[in-house]
Amino acid sequence: MASWKTITRRSFLVLGAAFVGGAAFGAYKVAEVPANPLVPGPDGMPLNPWVIINADGITVIAPRAEMGQGISTTLAALVAEELDVDWDQVRVLHGPPAQAYYNAGFVERMSNEPDYRLSLQAKSHNAILAAVPKIFSMQMTGGSTGAIGGFVQMRLAGAGAREALKAAAAKRLGVAPDTLRTEGGKVIGAQTFTYAELAAEAVDLVPDDVPLRDPSTWRYVGKSMPRLDMVAKSTGTETFGIDVVLPGMKFATVRMNPRRGGAMTSFDPSAALALPGVEQVVGLGGGIAVIASNTWTAMQAAQLVDIQWGEADYPADSAAMLTRIEAAFTTEPDSRLRDEGDVETELAKGDVIEAEYRIPFLAHAAMEPLNATAWVKADGSAEVWCGNQAPIMTRDAIAGALRIGSDKVTLHTPVMGGGFGGRTDPVPAVLAARVAAAMPGTPVKLTYSREEDLGQDFYRPAAIARFSGRVENGKATALWGRTAAPSATRSALARLIGFAPPGPDRATVEGGFDQPYGLPHYRYDGHVADLTVPLGFWRSVGNSMNAFFLESFIDELAHAAKADPLAFRLELMRDTHAPSASLLETVREMSGWDSLKRPGFGRGVAFCYSFGTPVAQVVEVQQTPAGIKLTRAWIACDPGLAMDPGIVEAQMTGAMVYGLSAAVQEEIGFADQAVVQQNFPDYDALRMHTTPHFEVRILQNNGTFGHIGGVGEPGTPPAAPALANALYDLTGTRARELPLSKTFDFVT
Repeated sequence: MASWKTITRRSFLVLGAAFVGGAAFGAYKVAEVPANPLVPGPDGMPLNPWVIINADGITVIAPRAEMGQGISTTLAALVAEELDVDWDQVRVLHGPPAQAYYNAGFVERMSNEPDYRLSLQAKSHNAILAAVPKIFSMQMTGGSTGAIGGFVQMRLAGAGAREALKAAAAKRLGVAPDTLRTEGGKVIGAQTFTYAELAAEAVDLVPDDVPLRDPSTWRYVGKSMPRLDMVAKSTGTETFGIDVVLPGMKFATVRMNPRRGGAMTSFDPSAALALPGVEQVVGLGGGIAVIASNTWTAMQAAQLVDIQWGEADYPADSAAMLTRIEAAFTTEPDSRLRDEGDVETELAKGDVIEAEYRIPFLAHAAMEPLNATAWVKADGSAEVWCGNQAPIMTRDAIAGALRIGSDKVTLHTPVMGGGFGGRTDPVPAVLAARVAAAMPGTPVKLTYSREEDLGQDFYRPAAIARFSGRVENGKATALWGRTAAPSATRSALARLIGFAPPGPDRATVEGGFDQPYGLPHYRYDGHVADLTVPLGFWRSVGNSMNAFFLESFIDELAHAAKADPLAFRLELMRDTHAPSASLLETVREMSGWDSLKRPGFGRGVAFCYSFGTPVAQVVEVQQTPAGIKLTRAWIACDPGLAMDPGIVEAQMTGAMVYGLSAAVQEEIGFADQAVVQQNFPDYDALRMHTTPHFEVRILQNNGTFGHIGGVGEPGTPPAAPALANALYDLTGTRARELPLSKTFDFVT
């Protein structure tokens, strides 16, 4: 991780004029964005505040989207720690679209990945991906990078404000700043001043060097803090995007071509327009929108529009799509990011173990359906409220659709009812703006039906993996993994930034090639399939696929070697990455793995290192008269510095529930080029009574002090293989296809 020790006057921002009776403080490192400098204001300074201090209190501008993962609380704690304020003095707002808020966490994660003797191709591709956030100003929330990117950045903002306020008090008292101290939002000396009293005077008093507090003095970082969004969400007073209400607002919904990418050849709106409350039917090229007096009327009317759809350019159904994916194995590998030893020679010795695994497309299926509210005003400007994970891209996409400058678009990012990567794309905001443009001067809230939400998603790709391996004398000697899938990265980046970076597609094989297993002969290939189903980033991206493939096969190798599956993994890992091996030891102890197995129960273990954090999980299942029940689950993780253990635990359990839900019963299938699943009865998650009891243990041994791994996604990848391995232990049946409900009967 980059170590930013000081902040200079040039890189510190104070905008006293922007807030009556107070000041806004901000910090960023100019040298970190040389390829894309911040847009200067009239005085040559970037105008992007981070900390606002006025009579109302302390407001932290958190530039990462809050989707329930707790990032706003963590970022606020970093500022509060350095600013020296009490927790109840702090509130949080989301930052506006601004290049200053690009996510440095993407760079830090890619540049600080552990090196498990990766190929030169892998290292080169890491460097390419690390440059993307800088080049394209990726003010994005994703990749489990929010806390990583904010760790130093937000502390500097708080520390800079603290020292400026001390300087203002010192000037009043005629003393040196280092003779003063701060506490609870006050500067204390011969006289005590509140921060609000000093804020305006601090504008021109920023020191050249700002020290960060020693970790031994931390009050908030490293502790479980009360969530700043907890009360509002618990009492139903939080304003999500879908809750936005404006005077005179109209309501809309969309009905887009279910054959994704196909045209709309014609439509007849007469039946819809005859419905009371319907005001307009707007043609959108690939579909229609209905504007009405309320959302339900708009949704009813949308189904009355007679539409003729054109075809998509992908196969008609899921079976044909899997055939297309399978064909990718006949092509040269797109990537070979790991190639150790001599795999082919070792496998030629015979007694080869082979397996093929298949997984379906998956949707994001957040509880809050996609929505956006847009207001195209008489002066040609637009104001949009939309939960999103990429504000700059969303703002610019709106501007492009309306053919106006980005400076004429005001984008608000409310908290979201789930994201999981599905709110990265700007499509809902763009459609809302286009619909509102048909009714200038009137705000319009556009809400997707659940059917449109599922049918118009950007999916986690379907994939097939083939493995060959060999064991000798109870040990694994060779493993050759091959994953074939259409590229989610190339599909998504082509939409978001206009092209995909060159080089191998890492996401097709991550979670497979980059694991800390020390086999003497280890090769992993990726084959990108030619399939144009729209794809996106799904929680943990390629790790969610390849962890299931690899950890299932490792389990098969263990059983072929007549070895204990957990001990087998430990043997492969002890000499490659000690923190990962410690996690397996920890989850072994937590779960009582070595104790006598209970009749009617099965247990499975799985591991994945992703987003800078190794995670080991054990799942227990029980055979009951009503079906197989998931009873208990144990999670051990090591993110390095755990900035908020309560949030880490919540994210680990939530991510595992997300992965188990997909493993048990979720899939997106196609028929006649359209998605079959229409609503939660077709695409259901685990319910409270079908969810196991969790126990989580957080270790902090991964790397030197200051290493921060992600926590939002790493809990998902091991979930499916741990469950599949437990089911094998229970039944003796090896499932190589998801969802597992195709093979097993679960409690419902």
